[in-house]
Amino acid sequence: MTDPASPLGGLPALSAATLHGPLLEQTGAFRGNALLLTGPARVGRRALALAVAAQHNCSGVRGMYGEACGTCPSCRALAAGGHPDVLLVEPRATTTTGKAARRRIIPIGAVLEGRDKGRDYEVHVYEFLEVRPTFRRRVVVVNGAEFLGQEAANALLKLVEEPPHGALFVFIAEDVRSVLPTIVSRSGRLSVPPVADRALEFALAQAGVSPDPDLVAFAAGRAGVLAEHVTVLAALAGAADFTRALEEGLLSALDAASALEKHWDAAWHPETLRFAWRHLPPPARARADTALEALQEALEAYANPALSFQVFALRLREALGSA
Repeated sequence: MTDPASPLGGLPALSAATLHGPLLEQTGAFRGNALLLTGPARVGRRALALAVAAQHNCSGVRGMYGEACGTCPSCRALAAGGHPDVLLVEPRATTTTGKAARRRIIPIGAVLEGRDKGRDYEVHVYEFLEVRPTFRRRVVVVNGAEFLGQEAANALLKLVEEPPHGALFVFIAEDVRSVLPTIVSRSGRLSVPPVADRALEFALAQAGVSPDPDLVAFAAGRAGVLAEHVTVLAALAGAADFTRALEEGLLSALDAASALEKHWDAAWHPETLRFAWRHLPPPARARADTALEALQEALEAYANPALSFQVFALRLREALGSA
């Protein structure tokens, strides 16, 4: 995973132009200091932000929608994960002890090196923008603008209003209402919508991946899901296997719970389990959701994982009428 404030990793395999071409037409012509991209989780906002960064540094021949060429020195640097002019800032996913962070926030320390007492960030926005661009334009992507602390937001405002060397800020958030009004008022706004299933299938085919019906149905128009299709397909298979095992008997359910614990992916398994339960009657689905929420709360409280998953399996068997 990319560091919370470090040069970005490579471009996603799925083409942002294929999925969000009309939006790239607008971002390519944007001449302001800040963009705010909003839309549902995993809809492709981050990939679009990277495509914007590529656009504003590309020196090659643009595509049909004004997308970056993909072959010039800047595009190659971004694809290789070492672009010197692009910085990603995100809330920390883990604490200094390696545990999952309970509160997501982008602190002032991400912006100013002198305020980063814990040395949580390798690169800081203010110092990053002091350096002239290697290519055309320095771009700061803030993935999770709704998690900006008040101090961090205030520090960024000064940079957004008068960006050094004409830098560009790309803010990403799920809902514009969750972003501080001072950020919103200084940004051009674009809504990133879900895309049609056929567009997802075409993007997968372009990336050399056979479109899986369950994957496309689970994605529900969210392009960001496809960027991790291998992980998602594994989570979908695990959720389906676990759900089937619940009906086979108590021992099978407990064995399946142990297997699920070993492969648990907090980013995907809760949603893939709900996808596996989508055909259940509403009352059973509601009881299963309650059991899943109890499991998540137990894991967040650092309860014994093995015991938590066993209890989860027992509650689900009861929810499904298999107790």
